Amino acid sequence: MRRRHLAGAALLTLLAAQQARAQASRPDTILVVEIVGVAQQGGPGVDRKVLPYALQTTGGKDLDAARSDNLSDFMGRQLTGVNVNEISGSPFQNDVTFRGFRASPVLGTAQGLSVYLDGVRVNEPFGDVVNWDMLPEAAIDSILLVPGSNPLYGLNTLGGALALRSKSGRSHPGLEADVSYGSGGQRRADLAYGVADEHWHAFIAATLFDDLGWREHSAGRLGNVFLKLGRGEGATEWELSLLGGASRLIGNGLLPSYRWQDGGLRNGLYEEQPRAAYTFPDETRNRLRQASFKLSHRLDAGREVTLGAYVRNSRRDTVNGDVSEAYADYIADGGQGEAPHTAALNTTSTRQDSHGLSANLSGTLAAHQWIAGATFDASRVSFAQFEQAAAFSAERAVLAEPGAAREAGTSVSGASRSLGLYLSDTWRVAGATHLTASARLNHARVSNILSGAQGLQPQETFTYRKLNPSIGLAHEAGAGVTLFANVAQSNRVPTVIELGCADPAQPCRLPVGLQSDPYLKQVVARTVEAGARRQTGPGDSVSLALYRTVNRDDILFRSAGLTQQGYFSNFARTRHQGMDLSATHKFGSLTTRLSYSYLEAVYDADGQLFTGARNVQVRPGTRIAGLPRHTLKLGADWKVTPSLSVGAELLAVSDLLTQGNEDGLRADPVDGQAPQYADWRVRGYALLNLRASYRPDQRWELFVRVNNVADRRHESYGAVATDMFPNGQLLRPQDEAATARFVAPGAPRTVTAGLRYHF
Repeated sequence: MRRRHLAGAALLTLLAAQQARAQASRPDTILVVEIVGVAQQGGPGVDRKVLPYALQTTGGKDLDAARSDNLSDFMGRQLTGVNVNEISGSPFQNDVTFRGFRASPVLGTAQGLSVYLDGVRVNEPFGDVVNWDMLPEAAIDSILLVPGSNPLYGLNTLGGALALRSKSGRSHPGLEADVSYGSGGQRRADLAYGVADEHWHAFIAATLFDDLGWREHSAGRLGNVFLKLGRGEGATEWELSLLGGASRLIGNGLLPSYRWQDGGLRNGLYEEQPRAAYTFPDETRNRLRQASFKLSHRLDAGREVTLGAYVRNSRRDTVNGDVSEAYADYIADGGQGEAPHTAALNTTSTRQDSHGLSANLSGTLAAHQWIAGATFDASRVSFAQFEQAAAFSAERAVLAEPGAAREAGTSVSGASRSLGLYLSDTWRVAGATHLTASARLNHARVSNILSGAQGLQPQETFTYRKLNPSIGLAHEAGAGVTLFANVAQSNRVPTVIELGCADPAQPCRLPVGLQSDPYLKQVVARTVEAGARRQTGPGDSVSLALYRTVNRDDILFRSAGLTQQGYFSNFARTRHQGMDLSATHKFGSLTTRLSYSYLEAVYDADGQLFTGARNVQVRPGTRIAGLPRHTLKLGADWKVTPSLSVGAELLAVSDLLTQGNEDGLRADPVDGQAPQYADWRVRGYALLNLRASYRPDQRWELFVRVNNVADRRHESYGAVATDMFPNGQLLRPQDEAATARFVAPGAPRTVTAGLRYHF
C-alpha cells in the first residue's frame, strides 16, 4: 500500500509541476488568499496555503446549495474522508467518522474527534460524546475540518478537529426563512434574522424539527434557539452568545439479519421487515443551555488579544426497553428454574455542568506569525441508572409490570479539570517556504465517586500530563501549487464514564451501569501527513494527502460474556493510514466535485476483543469494524438558467467488517472442532441523490431533493449478537438462542420539498 501511496504522490506532484509550468506563461493566473483560524480560541488567522496539512473549509452558499437533511448528512456527502454510520436509526444521532476516528452520540464509542462551536468545546464531559441534535444548524456559517493530531485543538484531537463558526448580524443581515416537508412526515423550519449598524449587531436563529420516522416507532422532534449580540468600536469588539435546545429522539438501533441455525443461514427480521424495531422504546431526551462571551482587542497593528468564557449545562434522560439479563441467562441454561421477567425497562439520568476560560495572544513579528494562549475547562457530572421489571408485547414493546418498583442501580458523581498552554509560530523561512511549529501542554485531573450494591466507594482521582508537539513545512511551488508535510501529536484522557467502568471483574452495562474505577492510561496519537494542493480560483482546486496516525493505549469498550455488560480498557496500539484526494472544477455554468478516500484502519497489536456474542482474537493488521476502505463521492451542480439550478451526488462505499466478525468466524473456536467460518461483512453500496431549486426572484426560492433515488436497500454498520427474537418471536426455554448478524438499515428513497425566503 505504501508503494501505491508513493506512486500517487509522485503522479500528482508531476501533474502539478506540469500545470505550474503551463500557468507560469499566463498573465491572468488567479491569486487566491483564504484566511483560516489555526486555534479554536480565535485570532486573526493564517493564510491557508502556508499551513502544512490538508484543511477543509466550507459553509455559506455551499451549505445552502447542498440541501442536506442536517449537518452530519452534509459532511458525509461533501467532506473528503468523512463517513456516516446510521447506527441509531435517528437522523440526528448519526455516528460521524473522519479518517476512521469518531464523533458519536453513542456512549461507549471510542471517540477521536474534538468538536467546537465558536471556540466552545461541545464534546460532553461524560464520555466525550457529541450530541449533534444540540447544534444550532440555522446559525452555522462555516465549517473547518482540521486533520490529524493537531495539538492546538486540545484533548481528544486524535484524528482531527471540527470547528464550527456561527453567523452574526454583520455577516448575515436581514431575514431568512426555510420550511420543508418530506417523506415519513418529516417537517422542518429554520428561521434567522440579523441586524447591524455602525457599532452594534444582533442575530437570532431557531430550528424546529418533527419527524414520524421511516422506521416503525421512530418519531422524533427537536428545537433550538441561538442568539448573538455584539458591539465593535475602535480596537475593541465583544460578542455574547446564548444557546438553548431540547430534543426527544427515538433511535431503534440495529436489526437482526442473517443468523446461523440448524446448520445453515436463516433470514432475520431485517430481511422480512426492514422498517421494524427490534425492541422499543429506545428514547433519548437532551436538554442544553449555554452562554459564551468573547472579547477581542487590537493592541497595535501587529498584536491582538482575545479573551473568552463560557458556561454550559446539559442533561440527558434515556429510556431503553431490552431483554432482561436474567431471561437471557435462563434461555442459555435451557430453561432451568423459574422463568424470570422477560424484559427490563432501563432508564438513566445524566446531568453535566461545564465552564471554561481562554486567553489568546497573537501577532506578527518580522517573518513570524505567532499565537500563544491558555485554556481552562472544568466540569461536574452526575449519573444514575434505574431498572424496572417488564414484559414484551406481541410487537416487542417493553411494558413495565403493574406495580413493579423502579430499582436504583449504580450511580456516579465526578469532576474533571483540564489546563492547556499552547504556542504556535508560522515562520517564513524563505520567500516561498513556511515552517509551522506548535506545542501544547495538557494537564488534566479526573475524579469520581461510585455508589451501588457495594455501598459508597472511596473517591478515586487520576492526574494526566502530556506535552504535544507539532512541526511542518509548506512550500509554494508556483501557479497555486503547495507541497506540505507535517508531524503532530495529541492525547485524550479517560473520562468519568470510562474510569467508572474499567474492571473486567466487575463489568457494567452501557449506558446504564458503573461498577469500578481502576486506572486507565491516556491515549496518545501521532500523525504523519504529506501531500500537495493546487488552487487557482474559488471553484478550481485539487488536493492529495497521505497520512498515518498511530494510537497508543487506545481506550475501547469490551463486552463481557453474552450479555450487554462490559468494561473499558486500554488496547496497545491501533493504526489509521490512507489517502484523501479531492478536486473541484468549473466548466462555465457547471461545477463538478470529486473526492476519493482510501482508509486502512487496523489493530496493530495482538489482543482479544469481547464483542457481546463472542471473543475475537485480533492480530496486527486485523481491520477495525464499521469503516470502509474505499469511499468515492461525485457531485455536479448546473445552473441551467439564472433562475433554475439542478444538482446530483453519487456516494459509493466499499464493504466494511461486522463487529464480532473481524476474524472471519461466527463463533468462538472449540477444541477438536473445525473453525466456524462466516463472511458476515456489510456489503458496499452506491447511492444517487438529486436536487433542484428555482428562484422566481432574489427573495424566493423553491427547492426539492430526492435521496436514494433508486430506493436501494443498504446497511451502514453491522455487529454480531444473540438474536432473542428469531422470526420476530421471543425465544422459549426449549429454543436455542442463535448468533446473528445485526445491521443498521439505511434510509430508503425520500423526497423533500421546501420554500426559502431571504430579505
